[in-house]
Amino acid sequence: MNIIFMGTPEFAVPTLQRLYDCKNEIKLVVTQPDKPSGRGKKLRKSAVKEKAEELGLEVFQPEKIKRKESIEVLKSYNPDLIVVVAYGQILNKEILEMPKFGCINVHASLLPKLRGAAPLNWAIINGDDKTGVTTMMMDVGLDTGDILLKSEIGIDENMNVGQLHDKLMIAGAQLLIETLNKIEDNSIVRVKQDDSISSYAPMLNKETQKINWQDSAGNIHNLIRGLSPWPTAYFNFEDKTVKVYNSSFFNEETHYEPGFVIKVNNDGVFVAAINGIVVIKEIQMPGKNKMTVEAYLRGNNFPEKIILK
Repeated sequence: MNIIFMGTPEFAVPTLQRLYDCKNEIKLVVTQPDKPSGRGKKLRKSAVKEKAEELGLEVFQPEKIKRKESIEVLKSYNPDLIVVVAYGQILNKEILEMPKFGCINVHASLLPKLRGAAPLNWAIINGDDKTGVTTMMMDVGLDTGDILLKSEIGIDENMNVGQLHDKLMIAGAQLLIETLNKIEDNSIVRVKQDDSISSYAPMLNKETQKINWQDSAGNIHNLIRGLSPWPTAYFNFEDKTVKVYNSSFFNEETHYEPGFVIKVNNDGVFVAAINGIVVIKEIQMPGKNKMTVEAYLRGNNFPEKIILK
């Protein structure tokens, strides 16, 4: 099968590797242009480009995939199938209808739940106890195409989004191979998505990331782990933005105002929330490396009896 692969971040790399290992004909790898990174703004290749070059595959990096010249490049490869994993640009109808077997997307949720840009983060932020990956036929909607296969992954109450990412990117690679095998032996069954039970996973922003101490302790803990290690939850302290990477919580009736720092010790910073207490365990001060609260307290002070904002 003549395949064009589209993907950009680390999440897409295992799928590209599995496609290659299974002797599929990957004629072209499409990924986002190199981006400036770090203090020196040196151009950095995407994780998919690095892997493609390692495998000796041809790479195409259009600024806009929907431009006429970009579409002509894709057409010249006469693809039987386009596989898309976290590419980062929207494909138009002309591209979607180009391959003989259509365009298949590996999406990091159990569709129709958590359509959109940040399904891994929101699965944890929402407190879900399971999520997974779905292969689907792409259409012009936002993650609305027919479902092909699903693979489920459990989420325990302390798993963060980095750990979930690593599980799902491996599961997604395996599911894509299973999907292609079923397509080739004509046993795949397409299932329409039920829009009535769909949900949305919007892009994250600074407002999303800011801890609201007026929320429940459990919800705050879910926010922290759902944003760790990226893009991280934060709170404000003495005009500083403090990033939070790890926490725990317990439900306990408290008369303290939400955001009140009850105590600070080597176990963490104990902060009152609604109907519970959040224990901040790992932080990063501006210009510093992330560290446990225990390590921070060896050379610094974190005051008690204040209100965090």
